[in-house]
Amino acid sequence: MPFLPVFLWTDILIYLLLAVVVSAVLYIRRRPHLRAPWKSVLLRKRGVISLMILLCYVAVGLLDSVHFRTAIPTQQTDETRHYSTEVNTLLDLAILPLRDNVEKTYSAPFATDLFVREMGASQDGTLHYDFPKLLYAGAHLQNDQDKWSDITNSVIINSSWVLLGWCFISILMMFYLARHHKTTCFKTIRQVLLGKAHYPYRTVLVTLLMLLLVGSNLAELSSQYHILGTDKVGQDVLYQTLKSVRTGLVIGTLTTLVMLPFALFMGIAAGYFKGWIDDVIQYIYTTLNSIPGVLLIAAAVLMLQVYMNNHPESFVTIAERADMRLLFLCIILGLTSWTGLCRILRGETLKLREAEYVLAARALGVSSLTILHRHILPNLMHIVMITIVLDFSGLVLAEAVLSYVGVGVDPSMISWGNMINSARMEMAREPVVWWSLSAAFISMFTLVLAANLFADVVRDAFDPRMQATQ
Repeated sequence: MPFLPVFLWTDILIYLLLAVVVSAVLYIRRRPHLRAPWKSVLLRKRGVISLMILLCYVAVGLLDSVHFRTAIPTQQTDETRHYSTEVNTLLDLAILPLRDNVEKTYSAPFATDLFVREMGASQDGTLHYDFPKLLYAGAHLQNDQDKWSDITNSVIINSSWVLLGWCFISILMMFYLARHHKTTCFKTIRQVLLGKAHYPYRTVLVTLLMLLLVGSNLAELSSQYHILGTDKVGQDVLYQTLKSVRTGLVIGTLTTLVMLPFALFMGIAAGYFKGWIDDVIQYIYTTLNSIPGVLLIAAAVLMLQVYMNNHPESFVTIAERADMRLLFLCIILGLTSWTGLCRILRGETLKLREAEYVLAARALGVSSLTILHRHILPNLMHIVMITIVLDFSGLVLAEAVLSYVGVGVDPSMISWGNMINSARMEMAREPVVWWSLSAAFISMFTLVLAANLFADVVRDAFDPRMQATQ
């Protein structure tokens, strides 16, 4: 077998989450009352654009969640197969040049020389103090002055091919829509171009074109240049940025799934049953809120670090060790971040339990479990949905802060927080090495902005009061 699959704990949880999402989509498609709010999300241009951007991040994260170890070549066929201790992913294979093209040290974006001067010897033996040439970036150029013309030509040619492919996809889409709606292609194209179609197909096509242009040009130029430069050890910053996507998604999604059951159960129970149950739950989350979150997370992470140092035999590879710390960090963040949603759900449940339809249900003898399932929970879903997405954004940013102070993910794991942590000393250099920090900032900003915009659209779709005013 040329490779050995590696199943990390976070990989397994991601696969389970993906299966749950697929099952939920199939379930929602068969329920008109559940399909209607999501249909209204897809009718909003802002929702479509943010969803497509989030799907791009999810695709990168899923590719980076398929881990394996490659086999070490052997000369004899009867020898026992051994595998490398280095764990790779499908994303590593897809961006192999970025991973392997490691320079000596810093280089600026699209540079062909190192960022620092070094003492070197010329062919005639004389010493000179200059910027050495990079090993991989711009190696195909005959003259450094041809760099920008080469980049321009590559962008024009690649964009032309992307435009042709996009036109082909658009034509296929028009034929499909015309056949689906039993109308002519000319009428369908006219409706899409004028923005009169039922769904914002024009927005979908324009967003798809932008994403294809950006992705294709990044892929083309990254094979010839370091688009975002390199870091202190010469590793490509674009590679680090892409590898950090999975870490951010895992922190945001798995932590949210850990905190959601606590928040739902405690918040609804406290608001509906009141009395001593409400007092106990309030005491629990008030006490938990009184503990400084960073100190609690730091203590838990350091305890795990001591355990891993004392039991190195439990972790075969460095990736398994880093993954265990990531999983433990998700659990700790989930156990400490459910109190805010719990307090909101408690207050909303206190109001809903006095609503007329709930009082009527109780008067008719309906059980409390049925009331919670059919009347209380559905009217809280818009709050849950918006809080989940907003908490996702906050947790992505929290990972960066925790990694910056040294209690986040393992230093061997690439993440936006570790990129920022390693870039803090670079900002004190003269001239400033700014590209590592900028790459992490732009990546996090795009993900968090898309998540917040999508959350806003979802809130409008699931809020019963918003639906009543439409």
